[in-house]
Amino acid sequence: MNSRGEVSGTPPLAERLRARIRRAGAISFRDWMEAALYDEREGYYFRRNLKRWGRDGDYRTAPERSPLFSATFASYFAKLYEELCAPFYWTIFEAGAGAGNFAGGVLQTLRRDHPHVFTATRYVIDERSADARLRTQARLIEFADRTEFRHLAETGEAVNHGLVFANELLDAFPVHRVTLHEGKLYELFVTLDEEDRFAWTKDQPSTPRLAEYLMRSGIELSEGRIAEINLEVEEWMKRAASVFKRGYLIIVDYGAEASELYTASHRREGTLRAFHQHRIADDPLTLPGEQDLTTTIDWTNVRRIAEEIGLQTVSFERQDEFLLRAGLLDQLERMAAKSATETEALILRASTRELILPGGMSESFQVLVLKK
Repeated sequence: MNSRGEVSGTPPLAERLRARIRRAGAISFRDWMEAALYDEREGYYFRRNLKRWGRDGDYRTAPERSPLFSATFASYFAKLYEELCAPFYWTIFEAGAGAGNFAGGVLQTLRRDHPHVFTATRYVIDERSADARLRTQARLIEFADRTEFRHLAETGEAVNHGLVFANELLDAFPVHRVTLHEGKLYELFVTLDEEDRFAWTKDQPSTPRLAEYLMRSGIELSEGRIAEINLEVEEWMKRAASVFKRGYLIIVDYGAEASELYTASHRREGTLRAFHQHRIADDPLTLPGEQDLTTTIDWTNVRRIAEEIGLQTVSFERQDEFLLRAGLLDQLERMAAKSATETEALILRASTRELILPGGMSESFQVLVLKK
């Protein structure tokens, strides 16, 4: 493997995508994004030499910003455990664990503050990236006796009691992009321009499900507007809800209602964004595999799917409001009191700002809790 993380003798991802386009013609952006993020050799989430998380990476999720995020959710999970009548065993499934910060924080908090829940807990991680699995495995070495890695689709018979947690997962699902041109729906594909650079082109939709999605949501796009359609959310939610007989599905992400997502003037070009070193990149089609790609999720669609598969909404609110209601401030005082030094306590208190203060990241995120 060379310095760019490429397998020796294998053309880099960009070249393989160009060869695919030359051979078979323009490809849907959904397929292009799938390759850019999840190609097993050079996809963004699979490359071993790429720093994705933390201050030196391309983005920081809430678990990396403050240990209070996972600690507060751990206490909330403990309450849900009691709501399930304190079963002898239960399973926490985490989908898309990244570097394992959330899992580590949850298990540490349960062991420290809720030992009876910790004793009953089995923690299962569904993570596609081999690199992320290795990082998480190292992070959770002290909990090796109660953690395992398994895809939700491989769970087999549903456990009696459990919950599925996903933080910033749905926004990274590959999406189709559509636009309305002269009153007709088109899909955006990726092709090559005269200088062999990746470029946009439009053609007939690759699947009738795109028009059906808009019709079902009651969305009428305006002329020239671009929108993303995430068809993979439904399959994932059905799979997630099938792994337990009684329990909860908790989704944390940034999104909007369909009525605002597909009509707001500031989203006329859609919500597709590329991130590199904490900055929005100019062109999402450059450097496939080297920058993160994400879109804003459609909460109207998520809740509709939940209702169709028989899940009951327990709560749906902004992340900062949820964290405060779930006891973040109490958790802060408890952890600060146990800090080894005053400096450590000050750092912990400072980390709460982005989670709850006005203008922080949590104002842009929402938490949906569903019950089965």
